[in-house]
Amino acid sequence: MANTGTTFLALLTGAAIGAGLGMLYAPESGEDTRRKLSENARRTQDNLNKQYRETSSNLSQKAKKAKMDFETRLEDTLASASFKADEIIDGLESKLEELRRQNARFQKSGEKSGGDSSSDKKEKVTTPSNQAINPSTDNSIA
Repeated sequence: MANTGTTFLALLTGAAIGAGLGMLYAPESGEDTRRKLSENARRTQDNLNKQYRETSSNLSQKAKKAKMDFETRLEDTLASASFKADEIIDGLESKLEELRRQNARFQKSGEKSGGDSSSDKKEKVTTPSNQAINPSTDNSIA
């Protein structure tokens, strides 16, 4: 884009210098000089319009390409994130299933022993404030 601006500036400068020199060294009458200046101005205007259309078209194409590239990268990122989320969910589901199996085994082993858990059989300890505590579950200092 900087190259386009430089080209545009060079074109304007060249046209102005050419028109000025043409007027200074013109061996022709004023009417012919004005006609030539008018033609140069028209050509310069046409060149400027052409350059503007080309630059506008190039910018539009680059913007469309950048948008497409962005959308493609966004879709790839979302697909990757979705895939990773699915992997995490699958891992968590397998861990949950494993915990359920362990819990079922634990419950079955509790039923076989008659439903009495070892914590129910432990003797309770009395603290100086006469509060009964279970030594297996209370980690407070008496």
